Amino acid sequence: MVREMMQRGANCMRINCAHDTIAVWQDTIDHIRRAQQETGTPCKIIMDLAGLKIRTGVVLAPHHKKRVFKGDRILLLRCEPKIATKAAARKVEAGDAIPSHVKHFQTSCTVPEILDLLIVDNPVYIDDGKIQTRVIDTQHPVHKGQGILLEVTNASPKGVKLRPQKGLNFPDTVLPLSPLTEKDLSDLDFVATHADIIGYSFVQRPADIELLQQELDRRLVKGQSRPAIVAKIETAIAVSNLPELIIYAAGKQSFGVMIARGDLAVEIGYQRLTEIQEEILWLCEAAHIPVIWATQVLESLVI
Repeated sequence: MVREMMQRGANCMRINCAHDTIAVWQDTIDHIRRAQQETGTPCKIIMDLAGLKIRTGVVLAPHHKKRVFKGDRILLLRCEPKIATKAAARKVEAGDAIPSHVKHFQTSCTVPEILDLLIVDNPVYIDDGKIQTRVIDTQHPVHKGQGILLEVTNASPKGVKLRPQKGLNFPDTVLPLSPLTEKDLSDLDFVATHADIIGYSFVQRPADIELLQQELDRRLVKGQSRPAIVAKIETAIAVSNLPELIIYAAGKQSFGVMIARGDLAVEIGYQRLTEIQEEILWLCEAAHIPVIWATQVLESLVI
């Protein structure tokens, strides 16, 4: 299959480090290199670091409710609710909420330190913005602690199912988080010497680029060049800092940009997506920086 893809014009193959193991990645790379020799077609390998996964945890739902509607309230917790029964565990495995004796829908955030940054009226978007909420209480009492109480400000008139492992976005909140997780640092031991290009998520500031460059230098022998970096632009802060990102990174190594339309649209609003992506495309063209226009292109047809 890899050979056929290359014969039909593919010249770059992507490995998502959020999935599989080093052994699987190595097998994939071996297949690509073999196909490259057989076809005589050059092919680069881009390896996407998994990055931060800011998602919902286990979801508890009031017994009488299956969907979230405008005006409902959701309790966002720092710790994931415990799964008490096998039936509940099966619900979680199926990606469903667990019916419980709770007043409001409840879930947790996989990066709980973010909750300490929230203030009243901050927007919080769930599941690619399908559920839009605002903070109405940052110290809502819960068993053994406090949670963040959200009010749903926008959802489909038919309601939306709140599910585990769905994305959480905090558009108006500056998140001082490292874009490299412990898993990313471990994966870099392999990625640094096997990838031609590294896909880098949650890049916001030049310091984020510097961090990855330093980690690469620790893993490369003297004289070995760094893989190229493709910075994924997925937040309003990254858009604002893009000129500085380009100046800092492109002067030191091969560098490109990806417009991560899905997350970016949630962060800045779908109404502004066309304007902002055009601005990014123009800026990268002016700087002679390769730019990838990607994610949810065919799904939404928002151009």
